[in-house]
This record gives sequence, structure tokens and C-alpha cells, in this order.
Amino acid sequence: MHAPIHIKDLSLLLPHKTCFEGFSTLISFGDRIGIIGRNGSGKSSLLRMITEQNPSISLAYVPQTISDFDSLSGGERFNKALSLALGKDPSLLLLDEPTNHLDLDNRKSLTRLLKSYHGALIIATHDKELLRSCTQILWHIDGGTITVFRGSYDDYVGEKHLKRRSLAHQIDLAERERKFAHQQLIKEQERTSKSIKFGKKKVENKKWMKSVGDLKAMKAEKSQGSKLKNIDERKQKLSGQLNEMRLPEIITPRFKFTYQDTSGRSIVSITNGTAGYASKVILRNINFCVGSQERVAIVGRNGVGKTTLVRAICGDPYIVKSGSWSVPNPRDIGRLDQHYDNLDPEKSALEIIWEASDKWHDFAEVRSFLNDYLFRKNEEVNVPLKTMSGGEKARLSLAKIAANPPKLLILDEVTNNIDMETRDHLIAILRQYTSSIIVISHDEGFLSEIGGWNCIEAVKFL
Repeated sequence: MHAPIHIKDLSLLLPHKTCFEGFSTLISFGDRIGIIGRNGSGKSSLLRMITEQNPSISLAYVPQTISDFDSLSGGERFNKALSLALGKDPSLLLLDEPTNHLDLDNRKSLTRLLKSYHGALIIATHDKELLRSCTQILWHIDGGTITVFRGSYDDYVGEKHLKRRSLAHQIDLAERERKFAHQQLIKEQERTSKSIKFGKKKVENKKWMKSVGDLKAMKAEKSQGSKLKNIDERKQKLSGQLNEMRLPEIITPRFKFTYQDTSGRSIVSITNGTAGYASKVILRNINFCVGSQERVAIVGRNGVGKTTLVRAICGDPYIVKSGSWSVPNPRDIGRLDQHYDNLDPEKSALEIIWEASDKWHDFAEVRSFLNDYLFRKNEEVNVPLKTMSGGEKARLSLAKIAANPPKLLILDEVTNNIDMETRDHLIAILRQYTSSIIVISHDEGFLSEIGGWNCIEAVKFL
């Protein structure tokens, strides 16, 4: 028998926000739990806290960023780390964004492996298919709380949509009541004004004694004061109900990619190229070009050399290459690396973007620019990169690229760490982007939704 695992009073309180507070639950042996939530909501932190709170149980944790095994690709690093974790035969397995760097075959293998795993499983992920196939319980981190839902991902989404529609209807009714209360207030004010004027005329025409006129006015004012108080109390109550019913704010990032005119020339041209390292050639027979305003998707299995190819294009000094290479100057290439190597972990968002371009006149301009990438509060722009979530690092890397518009945009597994809302918005932006793009991605849905790709298989260069 396996005793339930107790999670007690977990809280994540940051200087600028409360991610969650006082979270307690039980995890039974064999549970399949998916943690969902937006970038920066605290998913990775929750996994680490569960690991730290339960040192006496047999558990294994595979983090989102794996720094070991430098010679391996992202997918190979994960597979190696997962093999080591499963070798411990843990009763609880915790995975943070496990499909980030996996190709289609490895994703299918992971799904099969997790279905056969006998212990309790907790996965933090934005991958809808993984949630559908491998989870039966959802923990949704949102609005400072963790909601536990027992059921499938699709059931949860359906229930959320129903709740949103219900709340929207209640808010509409409350707004109508507020308008009616306001109209009643105006009418009562008009009646009171007429009553006071009528009393004054009666006194002036000596039909009423002054004391009677004063009494009438006092009664009218008292009546109005009472009604005003009742209306104010009702409006206050309605406002409270509205605040309770309102859905969390949905913030849409506004990524902006501009580009320089390349006048129809080829951006990248490689003939009879090879690329690799001092001890090993990874790619041979590289023959391809990227024209102005062309989009190229580099696809292939984990470990075939996709990232090596773009590192060679970017002029990485550790890459050894031969053949004819006509590529842009590295400063004219904007690259989002899957490990965010273009960002200094010790620097803040404000420092990184300030140094990214010489066009800024003051920090106010940088703050305004970062606002479009959802870095809004002082705490968000001033914390060091090493404390940020994977999604926050992805947004900051995109911001750095956009601050200094490139001739060539290279995206290496760009959807790995971004939440579903940001992913959808990035797709919309890239659909409209007309300059040259090279993308490495295992996300077939992402490539399909953007469209217009000339797909190059890295495996062809072997």
C-alpha cells in the first residue's frame, strides 16, 4: 500500500503579486495531475516546493531547463534526465514542460511511457495533447489561488466557458440595475428640487407661514437624504457584486517586429557546406538559401543538427564550418535561442533592453516598450533574469530582438515556454511578418497555423 502524499499550506508570495496561498491537498498513488496557468503564475515554483516539502518520499523531478549534458540537444538532454529519474523507481514523478524540446516521435514515446508509469504523476505544461492524454486531475493557478478540478482537460475548458458566459450575463444584469438606480436618483433629485421651490413660493405668496415652508423643505431634504443613502448603499452593494463576479483581466501582449528593406537579395546562401565541432562534423552537404521575405522551417529528429545549423548561420565561434557561406552579420540577426543564451542571467529586463539599442533617450521609453511585453510593474522590470519563469524569459528575448530590428529572424523552438494565449498571439504576429524567418520547431500545429513555410529537413544534410 502506498500512503497518500500530503501537500500542506504551500504559498508563493512575491513582492508584486500573490501566485497562490495556503494550498493543501492529497496526492494518491497513481494520480495523474496536470498543472496549468499562465507564464509566471508559479507552476515551476509549485513543483519545486512539493519536492522540497516531501524529502522523505521516493520522488524524481525533471526541471524545465536542464543544464547538464552540454553536448546533447534539448530533446536528448530531457530523455537522458528522464531516464535517470525513472531509474530511481519513484512513487512520485514531477515533470516541468517535458515536451518542450521533443520531436513528434519522442512526444509519442513520452506519452506511452507516462501511461505505463505506475506511480503518481504531476506535469506542469502548456501542451494540450499531453494534458488530454496523460492527466485526470487539473490544478489551475490563476488569480492568486489554485483550483483543483477532477476531470479531463476538455471538461475543464468546457466548464470554464460556461462559467464565463454565466458571469458575463450576471454582470450585464447588474449593469442594468446600476443604470436604473442612477436614473431613479436623477428623478428623485428633480422631485426634491421642485418640492423645495414650491415651498419657497408658498412662503413668498404668504400662503404658508415661514415655519411651514421650512418644515416642508426640511422634510423634502430628509426624504431625499434617506433615498440617497439607500441608493448609495445599493450601488455600493452592486459594485461589490460586480467586483466579485468580474473575470481576471486578460492582457494581450503586443509584440512588434519591424524589419529592414533587403531589396530582394538572398539573406542566406550556403553551398557545399559542412558544420560541426572541432572533434566532430555534424552536418554535411549543406546547400540551401533563404531569400528576402522567405520563411524556412528546419525540421528533423532530436540530435540531427538543427540548432548546430542556425548557430553556424549566426557565426557562433564554437562551430567549425567549411564551404561557401554567405550570411548576415551577427548583429543583423535576431535569434531566440531555446536556452536564452542571448540574455545575461544577472541583469534585469530594464538593463537588458536599455543595452539592446542606442535609440532610447531615457528609461521611461524602455518602460513603455517593456509594457507591450507584459513587464509592467517595478518588480517585474527590476528582478534579475535568473529568477524569471521560462515564459518570461521568452517574452524578454523577443523584446530584445524587437528593440533592434534584424534583417533575419531566427526562432529556435519559440513555443516551448510560452502560455497558450501568448502562443496564439505570436502566431497572429508572425502571419503578418513579411521579412525573412528561419524557424526550428517540433510544433506542427504552430507551423501549420502560421503557413507559408519552405520546409528544410536537417537530416538531409547528414
